[in-house]
Amino acid sequence: MTDTLSPAVTATAAPQDRQQAAEPQKLKRSIGVVGGTLLTLSCLTPASSLFVIVPLSFATLGTGTAMAICIAIALCVGVAFCYSELGTLIPSAGGEYAMAGQTIGRFSGWLAFIQALIVVMIVPPIIAMGTAAYLAPIVNVDPKIMGAAVMLLATLMGLLDLRANAWITGIFLCLEVIAAGLVAVLGFTHTQRSASVLLHPEIAAAHGTGSPVSALTIVAGLGAALFILQGFSTAVYLSEEMENPRRTVSRTVLWTLGIGSAVILIPTAAITLGAPSLDALAGGDISGMVTSWSNSAIGTFVSLCVALAIINAAIVMVIQNSRVLYSSARDRAWPEPVNRAFGNLSKRYGSPWIATLAVGIPGAVLCFVPQTTLNNITCVAVVVLYMFVAIAALASRRGAHKERAAWRMPLWPTIPALLLIGLGYILYMQDTKALIYTLGITVVAALYWVLYLRPRPESRWIITIPEDEKSAI
Repeated sequence: MTDTLSPAVTATAAPQDRQQAAEPQKLKRSIGVVGGTLLTLSCLTPASSLFVIVPLSFATLGTGTAMAICIAIALCVGVAFCYSELGTLIPSAGGEYAMAGQTIGRFSGWLAFIQALIVVMIVPPIIAMGTAAYLAPIVNVDPKIMGAAVMLLATLMGLLDLRANAWITGIFLCLEVIAAGLVAVLGFTHTQRSASVLLHPEIAAAHGTGSPVSALTIVAGLGAALFILQGFSTAVYLSEEMENPRRTVSRTVLWTLGIGSAVILIPTAAITLGAPSLDALAGGDISGMVTSWSNSAIGTFVSLCVALAIINAAIVMVIQNSRVLYSSARDRAWPEPVNRAFGNLSKRYGSPWIATLAVGIPGAVLCFVPQTTLNNITCVAVVVLYMFVAIAALASRRGAHKERAAWRMPLWPTIPALLLIGLGYILYMQDTKALIYTLGITVVAALYWVLYLRPRPESRWIITIPEDEKSAI
């Protein structure tokens, strides 16, 4: 568990492997705090989370959805501190697995990579399938088919230069923020119930009455709430393409969480107060509520903005996720032909084009898997992934890492320790079938480690951290 490898140790690789890896291709450093924040916000995709995932929480938590999101935001502040410290200490496109692998051990890094892989493969199709509902005013298409089409479009866009994508996604981001703001204004100006329901949550019951939502139900819903906010950590995946990452990463993570939380929480509260009834709230038809608060033209405008936001999110997620596969190939996680493929960069755009295809095409296929199953598995994987990050943060100030220049969180080690306890309890409350599925995937990954990676420590799963003189503080 503690056999971590620093960049210098990679020199012990087998001669033939050293020759192949002597001059690894590097990602281009082309974005700063603004570009990184735009891309990261787009991956958090606050409007897509608001309009696609939040309605699912309304169905189970009722007016307690805003409370669950508030608690999740508090937890995510601790998570953001962990990501900020680890992301500036270990700036790698590998994200969580590089953090865990360098601080806890190679096996832990591998298991963290598997949880991240579950998330990065499943989240984009979940979001993409939501496009159909918001394009309904123009065209009626089966959500699975529409989701697959969006995933393929996002894959094509992901092959382009990162700087170009930063501006494209920035434009889409402005539209989704406008839509979220409009919903917030309409909801607050058409309130149907007292703000006290936010503190004393209710859910629709028989005969149009409200039934109290228990504290245990709120805790069980925190997995979904963390899923709603998931995405602010994208900055660590982009750290190798950020100028001066040891400064830029932490600022991007914290700015994204703050802005994204506001864009999600404020409209959620507005929808909760403005919904015509608890039954309507549980139904989650936000477009219908907007139309009832205003008119069909505004409802259509909001729907189109949301559809663009979802497409935007899919593009950024494909960009982020392809970097994870690229980094795993550079760190020799797979048989050599696969490593060469995933590590291949486009000569024109500098993007890992085969890794991008490997993310986007399976994502299109996953659109035909039941969405509830995908949602529950993702909730479990996100919680487990954050637990790995918390453990890595606890180990981040020992040995050589203790003296390295990095952004350091306040109240260490209290924050990651409390975070780990809270996440453990949330994990315990998740759907049993999703826990079993995730455990099964993790066991298969552990067997791959035992049978293939662990016997080849000098030539496989060599976790590297690219050095760049511009990254120094």
